[in-house]
Amino acid sequence: MVNFTREILSNGLKVLVHEDFSTPLAAVNVAFDVGSRDENPEKTGFAHLFEHLMFAGSKNVKDFDEPLQSAGGDNNAYTTNDYTTFYESIPAQNIETALWLESDRMLSLNINKKSLETQRRVVLEEFKETCLNEPYGDMWHHISELMYTQHPYRWPVIGLVPEHIERATLDDVRAFYERWYTPQNAVLSICGPVRTSDALKMAEKWFADIPSGPILPLRNLPEEPAQVEHRTKTIRSSNAPVPAVFLAFRMPSRLDPDFYPVDTITDVLAEGRSSRLYRHLLKEKQMFSQIDAYVTANTDPGLLVIEGRPAKGISPEEALAAIWNELEILTRVAVEQRELEKLKHRFESTIVFSELSVMNKAQNLGLFEMLNGAEYMNNEVGLYMAMTPDDILRAAKKYLRKENSATLIYLPVE
Repeated sequence: MVNFTREILSNGLKVLVHEDFSTPLAAVNVAFDVGSRDENPEKTGFAHLFEHLMFAGSKNVKDFDEPLQSAGGDNNAYTTNDYTTFYESIPAQNIETALWLESDRMLSLNINKKSLETQRRVVLEEFKETCLNEPYGDMWHHISELMYTQHPYRWPVIGLVPEHIERATLDDVRAFYERWYTPQNAVLSICGPVRTSDALKMAEKWFADIPSGPILPLRNLPEEPAQVEHRTKTIRSSNAPVPAVFLAFRMPSRLDPDFYPVDTITDVLAEGRSSRLYRHLLKEKQMFSQIDAYVTANTDPGLLVIEGRPAKGISPEEALAAIWNELEILTRVAVEQRELEKLKHRFESTIVFSELSVMNKAQNLGLFEMLNGAEYMNNEVGLYMAMTPDDILRAAKKYLRKENSATLIYLPVE
């Protein structure tokens, strides 16, 4: 249970404070409710570009890292399809340094020709390294294209093509910043050894005078139509050292009740050495050298993905047939109560362990506040623990269907 206090400033900024005096470090997290799904289809990659631009300096801070490091802190950021998060870990007595830095770039980020060109080069180099040159690095481009035809999840977070960032103008970038990176579209989380009253006073001091920004209309994203046939794509790539297979299924959104049994299905399949895919296909039959399963946990309906590297001598077709056989069993036979209880206990332990970290708590407060209110994060353990074998069987039958899936196969260039 994470106890917290919420206050909404006059400009719309939501401030969440959690006291934790078990550590000398405080965590500051600013989450903006903007991700790649909010981009223009002809101008993708902007949310990720801003992950970098936000470190390019602001009106009173030429170098974001220098004052933070001088105060004993460090920082990072990440972008998803749905939101963008910036965070700092810092000794509690220096927490105002982090708040000052975050407020300054929320109010007056340096967006000029020099900063844009510098960060443009960084992002394009990252695109080249992670998507074009890394083995299977363009997987999300192909999976997204296979699984989505209408919804903006059809392009990955880094962007559809590098040309969109190459062509980005100062006006484009400034408009994106002014629309999305505003107090009323953000959540500030403060966790650590700080009194709530003090944290709220500091938040008021550093953020209350920032203009709230334009009123954002309700999102009207195109709904992805139901999938009615299996889709498949095979790629011969010089970046594929060995064959690889990816099997993706459409799944419910993060707040749908079915999210929890579907998420648990990936644990049944690939969580630990006793999981089914690992035990049956990697250890016993030795058909894979590597295999995994996970969910994207998107705000809108996302994906369940199974990926594997077939062992030497095993064709992609044989490997996929073996995976489908395991999935078919899940749709016919309910998992044993003992197997499910083991997964529940592991999940509960993971949650308890994660709540030892003030940074995890700060980030989760921001995420859940944007999703459905931060109170929801304290309900999730109960939702997982209440699951039954029948819940998982029903979800398996509903979502692990051929016509609800797509297959991506990588083959090395001959």
